[in-house]
Amino acid sequence: MTFTIALDGPAAAGKGTIARALAEHFGFAYLDTGLLYRAVGVRAMNDGQGVIDPHWAAELARRLSEADLAADGLRTSLAGRAASKVAALPEVRTALLEFQKAFARREGGAVLDGRDIGTVICPQAEAKLFVTASARVRAERRHAELGEAKSLEQIEAEILARDEQDATRSDAPLRQADDAHLLDTTDLSIDAAIAQAIAYVETRKQDGKA
Repeated sequence: MTFTIALDGPAAAGKGTIARALAEHFGFAYLDTGLLYRAVGVRAMNDGQGVIDPHWAAELARRLSEADLAADGLRTSLAGRAASKVAALPEVRTALLEFQKAFARREGGAVLDGRDIGTVICPQAEAKLFVTASARVRAERRHAELGEAKSLEQIEAEILARDEQDATRSDAPLRQADDAHLLDTTDLSIDAAIAQAIAYVETRKQDGKA
């Protein structure tokens, strides 16, 4: 049995937490596709002493293995900015495309979250969610998660800048798929958001998609 759940949305909207909960609830494999870009971005930035070389980033993407996703420092704001930069490179996206597609159609079901899962990686996914929240709420969540010595305003500005970069890149920009279910978590607890996501996927399964 193959059944793919695709989650997209901006940074700190809660899609990762919801995706992991869905994978656990339905017994599916889970892939945080953002970690692929974070791993490539951090390595490319470190190798280039702060400057990302597009060709070397593409080569790193071609060499990437699941073991690389366990590297330290992939959850920082710096890693997020590096990920956004390499994600805008067509060569990097192409190199990682088959990895993600193969994961999505594995036997037993799969959950993937990212920024182009429902539109590019898995356009035929049986269930699609677009998870979002206001920029201020997302900044508050990121501030609490990272505990960095930055003001809430600075984190919000960084989130808005990344939103703009992700939404306007020429290759696979962040957008809601036409057939994706919109889940706005601005005023929801994480438990309520997960419950709504599970209910939506259940309807997709009951509709004969699994």
